[in-house]
Amino acid sequence: MKKLWWNLSIKEIVQILKTDIKEGLTSEQASERLEEYGLNKLPEKKRFSILFIFLNQFSSFIIWVLIGALIISGFLGEWVDALAIGIIVILNAIIGFFQEYKAEKSLESLKKLTKPMSKVTRDGVLQTIASNQIVPGDIVVLEAGDIVPADGRIIHSIQLAMQEASLTGESVPVIKNSDVLSKEELPIGDRKNMAFMGTIVVRGKGTIIITQTARKTELGKIASMLSEEEEPTPLQVQLRHVGYQLVAICFGIVGMVFLFGILRGHGYVSMLLTSLSLAVAAIPEGLPAVVTVALAIGVRRMARKNAIIRRLMSVETLGCTSVICTDKTGTLTKNEMTVRKMWVNNKNFDVTGTGYEPEGQFLIDDQIIKTDDYDDYQELFFALKIGVLCNNANLIQKNSQWQIVGDPTEGALLVAAAKADLNKKDLEKGYPLQDEIPFDSDRKRMSMIRDDQNGKILFVKGAPDVICDRSTNIFLDGQEILLTEEYKKNIMQANDSFATQALRVLAVAYKRITDQEIDESLEQDLVFVGLIAMIDPPRPEVKKAIEKCKIAGIRTVMITGDYKETAVAIGKEVGLFDDESLAFTGAELDQITDEDLKDKVQDIAVYARTSAEHKQRIVKAWRAGGKVVAVTGDGVNDAPAIKSADIGIAMGITGTEVTKEASDMVITDDNFASIVNAVEQGRGIYDNIVKFINYLLSANVSELLIIFIGTLFAFKDSAGNPYIPLLPIQLLWLNLITDGLPALALAMDPIDTQVMMRKPRNSNEKIISLFFAFRVLVMGIILALGGLIACHFGLRTSAKLGHTMVLTCFVALELVRVQMVRSQYNIKLFSNFWMVGALISSLILQIGIVYIPFFQRIFSMVPLGIIDWFVILLIAVGVWIVGSLIEKFFIKIDNNSNGV
Repeated sequence: MKKLWWNLSIKEIVQILKTDIKEGLTSEQASERLEEYGLNKLPEKKRFSILFIFLNQFSSFIIWVLIGALIISGFLGEWVDALAIGIIVILNAIIGFFQEYKAEKSLESLKKLTKPMSKVTRDGVLQTIASNQIVPGDIVVLEAGDIVPADGRIIHSIQLAMQEASLTGESVPVIKNSDVLSKEELPIGDRKNMAFMGTIVVRGKGTIIITQTARKTELGKIASMLSEEEEPTPLQVQLRHVGYQLVAICFGIVGMVFLFGILRGHGYVSMLLTSLSLAVAAIPEGLPAVVTVALAIGVRRMARKNAIIRRLMSVETLGCTSVICTDKTGTLTKNEMTVRKMWVNNKNFDVTGTGYEPEGQFLIDDQIIKTDDYDDYQELFFALKIGVLCNNANLIQKNSQWQIVGDPTEGALLVAAAKADLNKKDLEKGYPLQDEIPFDSDRKRMSMIRDDQNGKILFVKGAPDVICDRSTNIFLDGQEILLTEEYKKNIMQANDSFATQALRVLAVAYKRITDQEIDESLEQDLVFVGLIAMIDPPRPEVKKAIEKCKIAGIRTVMITGDYKETAVAIGKEVGLFDDESLAFTGAELDQITDEDLKDKVQDIAVYARTSAEHKQRIVKAWRAGGKVVAVTGDGVNDAPAIKSADIGIAMGITGTEVTKEASDMVITDDNFASIVNAVEQGRGIYDNIVKFINYLLSANVSELLIIFIGTLFAFKDSAGNPYIPLLPIQLLWLNLITDGLPALALAMDPIDTQVMMRKPRNSNEKIISLFFAFRVLVMGIILALGGLIACHFGLRTSAKLGHTMVLTCFVALELVRVQMVRSQYNIKLFSNFWMVGALISSLILQIGIVYIPFFQRIFSMVPLGIIDWFVILLIAVGVWIVGSLIEKFFIKIDNNSNGV
C-alpha cells in the first residue's frame, strides 16, 4: 500500500522506518538497507556503442535497395556506377553518424542533478557521506544552497524554503514546515512538509527523515517514465513508404521493358543489361544523401540560431508540428521574479524591464519618472530603499549575466531599486545592520534593525494584510499621518487589484525605535509606506512568436505546475487566450477519462497545478487525435512529456540534465522564439526533400518512358536495326552526373518566404500521393515527348546522333525542370549558389562528352551542330512554357483541395 508520508505524524514515520530522530540509523542498519534498497541514484539511459550508432545509419529500406543495386552493378561490371552508389551510401552513413554521436557526447549524464555529498546523522554523529549511500530512515540536515539528496519528510525547519521550479514549474520558493497535512490527494507543489530529490534549499535550515530513495523518489518516478521506446519520425515513416513504392513501380516498369524488348527482337543479354541499368537509373539513389544533407544543413542553420539537434531526423518533424505544449516557468517566462507595479503615496506606479537585468523605468500615468525627480516622488524611492535594507539577497553580475544570490522575491526588490540607482552596498554603508527578526511562515513578515544618523530604525516587509494591521500611520506626501480606515481600505483595494493580475504583493513599512530588547513586540505601531507587486514575467519575444504560430496554424498550449491565477494572467499577456474557461487544473484533469480528454484538449489553452503524469496525458491525448506535438520545457517535471512527444525541446540554460537527456532538440538561449524559427526550418527542409523527389522522379519517369515507348513501338535506326533511345551507359551518366548534381543542390535551397503562412501538413500525408504521382507522371510524359522529338530529329541522320540528341536534350530539359520545381516554392534562380554551380557543371560535363573524342567513344556520342542545338533550345523553351502552365494549373487544384 502506498504510504502518504505527508499525512503521517513524525512519530508514526519514525516507527515505520525504524529510526531515531536524534541518533539516526546505526551503521549496521544503514548497511542492511543499502543492500535492500540499492544505491540512491537515478536509472541511467541505455548508451549505444559507436558501432551501433554507425550501423544504424544503414537501417533504411532505400539504403538496402542501393546496396542491392551496388552488388548488381558490380556483377555486371559497371564499376563506375557501383563506385558512385557506394560513395553515396558511405557518405550518408558518415554524416548521420557524426551528427548523432556529437549530439550524444555534448549532453552530460543526468547524475549531475544530485548532490554528491550530504550531511547525515548516523550512530548519533553528524557526518558527511556520499549521497548515493543514503537510505530510507536516514536523518539528513539541510542548509541554504544544498540540493536535496532524496525524498524526505520534514521534521524540523527554521525559515526553510525550497526552489521546486524544476520539479513543479512554480517559480516562487516554497516555504516548508513539519505540520501534518490532512488531505490525501495533494499535488507535489502543495506538500509543504515534504522535501524532494533534486530541489534546492534557497534559505533557512531543516532536518528531514528520508522516506524514498532512487527510483522511488518523485524525480526517480519521472526518470523511469523516460524509458519508453522511441517512435520513428513522420519523415522516416514516409521515406520507408517511398522506398517501397519506388522499388515496386520501377521494377514493374523495368520488367515490362525487358518483356517487350524480347518480343520486339532485342537480344536477351542486351535487354538484361538495359533493364538492370534502367532499374538502377530509375531508383533515386541520391535520396538518402539529399535527405541527410538537407537535414545536416538544417542542423547547421539552426545551430547558428541557438538550437542543438540531437536526432537528425527530428529536424523535419518540426515542420509538421501542429501543437506546441510549452511549460510556463523559464520557457514563456524568464524564471526571474520582476517587480511590475507599486502603490505608494496613494498612487499606482508601473515598473518596466524584465528579469534580473537592472534596466527599466518607473512610470506614473504613462509618464517616465527620472531619478533626479526625488523630491517629487520621495515616497516611491523610500519604499524601494526599504525593500533593499530589509533584504538578505544579493544582485551580482557574472560572465555578463545578472544573477540573484538568495531568495528570488528579495532579489526582485534589489533589481527594482537598482533601476532607480539604489545600490545595496552603498545604502548599507549609511544604514549598518544591527539585528534581524527573521521571516516566518506564521508571522508572514521579516524585519531588520539598522542605524542611521538619527538613531535606530526598523525596516519591515511582509504580507499586506499583516503589515497594514500592525501599522498606525502612513507615509504620505513626505509626512507620517494617521492611518485611517479609509486609507486602509485604499491599501487593500490596491492589493486586491494587484492580486487579480496574479501579482505577488509585499508591503513595506518602518518605525523609529530606541534601545530595547529585540523581539516581535517591536513590529507594532508601524508607518505604512507602500505595496510592491511582482511576477515572473513573460519573455518580451514570446507574444510575437505565439502570433506567428497562429498564422502558421500551430496551436500553443501552456502546461505548468504553477497556480491557475498566475498561469491565466501570463496566458492572457502572451496572447494564448481571452476566456478563463479555457484554463484547467490538474485536479480537474483527474476527473476526465483519457477517452474524453482526446476531445477536451481542443478547448483547453492553459493547464495549471499539473504533475509530470498530467503533462504526459495531455501530450498523448493530442497525439491520439492525430496531431504532431512538440513539447518544450526546462524542469524535471517536463521530461516525461518531452519524451512522449513527437519532438521534445529542452531549454539549454535553465534546463535540467534530465530534460536535456529526454529531448530531441536543445534551445541554447532559452528563447521561445527560437522554437518557432526551428519549425520554419523544419518546413523548409521538408520542402527541399519533396522538391528533390518531384524533380528526380519526373526525370526518371521520362527516362523510363522514352525507353519503354522506343521498345514498345520497335524504333529502328537508319539501317533498320532495333533501336533503344538511351544506351545503358548513357542512362547511368544521366542519372549519376546530370541528375545528381542539381538534385543534391536542392538540399541547399533557401526556405520559401511564405512557408509560415501555410497550415501544418498532416504527418500521415504520403509524400507520393495519387495527386503527386499524377503530377510527376504528366511532367514525365512532357519531358519524354521532348526527348522523343529530339530522338526523331537525330535518327534521320544516324543512330549515334539520335543518342546524342536525346541525351543532350534530356540534360537541357532536366535543367529546365529543376527551376520549374523551385519556382513553386518562390525560389529565384540565383538564390542558391550551389544550384547555379550544379547547373553550369552539368552543362559543361555534357558538352565535354559530346565534343571530346575520348568520351565520344565511351558514350557513343557525335558532335552537335548549330541546327541541332537550336532544335534542343526550341524543345526546352516549349517544355518550359507548357510545363509551367500545367504546373500552375496543378497548384491551383492543390490549393483549392486544401482550402487555401
